[in-house]
Amino acid sequence: MSMVKKDIQKDEETFEIEDIPGVGSTTARKLREAGFEDAMGIATASPAELAEICEIGEATARKIINAARSHLKMDFISGTEMLERMKKIKRITTGSKALNQLIGGGIETQAITEAYGQYGSGKSQLAFQLAVNVQLPEEKGGLNGAAAWIDTEGTFRPSRVIQIAKALGLNPNKVLENIKVARAYSADHQILLVEKLPELFKKFPNIKLIIVDSLTSIFRSEYVGRGTLAERQQKLNKHIHALQRLADRYNVAVYVTNQVMARPDIFFGDPTAAVGGNVIGHASTYRIYLRHSKGDKRVARLVDSPCLPEGECVFRITEEGIKDVD
Repeated sequence: MSMVKKDIQKDEETFEIEDIPGVGSTTARKLREAGFEDAMGIATASPAELAEICEIGEATARKIINAARSHLKMDFISGTEMLERMKKIKRITTGSKALNQLIGGGIETQAITEAYGQYGSGKSQLAFQLAVNVQLPEEKGGLNGAAAWIDTEGTFRPSRVIQIAKALGLNPNKVLENIKVARAYSADHQILLVEKLPELFKKFPNIKLIIVDSLTSIFRSEYVGRGTLAERQQKLNKHIHALQRLADRYNVAVYVTNQVMARPDIFFGDPTAAVGGNVIGHASTYRIYLRHSKGDKRVARLVDSPCLPEGECVFRITEEGIKDVD
């Protein structure tokens, strides 16, 4: 494909895929069919991925990606410019002031927040709460948005959404309509659903939250034994980085739940460890460990954060949703 020089300094609103050097009408059509609607999507793709989709060489794909990055000025910037960019970050309330304070004000956009813990520790309950809370106005801790929910364990329950919505004085039917749910039946299907999210964002541009409940469940059941561990980790790594690209590209929050396993080599302290190892640990912006306490109380421990100290808080899971301890 000949590299035709084009003007890539157009205004962001009028800049089209065809304006990227090396992208003709045929390549643009293939890109759009694959879910690439703008320069940011192309700029955050890998050369191998783009080459396969467009049936071009990796060298050509790399030139197209670099041209898109040049247009978006994805190069070194000053700390001051980064500070301005981070002002676009918003947060979704969890429903608990204590939990909000623990994680810096709520679930953050442009970031992946991972919650892991044993069965019944509150991971999915927090997901339900966030799916409703994201629809609140900003002054009440929401984003006036909708949610995309990838359900890998068959745990999504509309009845629970209705309970929480009624407790907040929201119209349950409207709240349910604003939660787009897809059931994943295999690891490859789960990966595909994430790849198809840009198409969903095109139809519903008000989506501000992505939920994957749970991130590792299907991978854990399909890749059994040490012989499959390397392949599983590679797929998980690509999968979670695809979620991070979506968070950056669309300024949305990503909340994922994770399963746990017991470590027999730990003789003192809590032997519970999150599934996925360092791949998930390094990719998650915030890691929260949830565990049972007395009655309806749960303990949340902030395990990892780029800017916050480790700490703990206690909250409640009630019929009306997540609440603070009286």
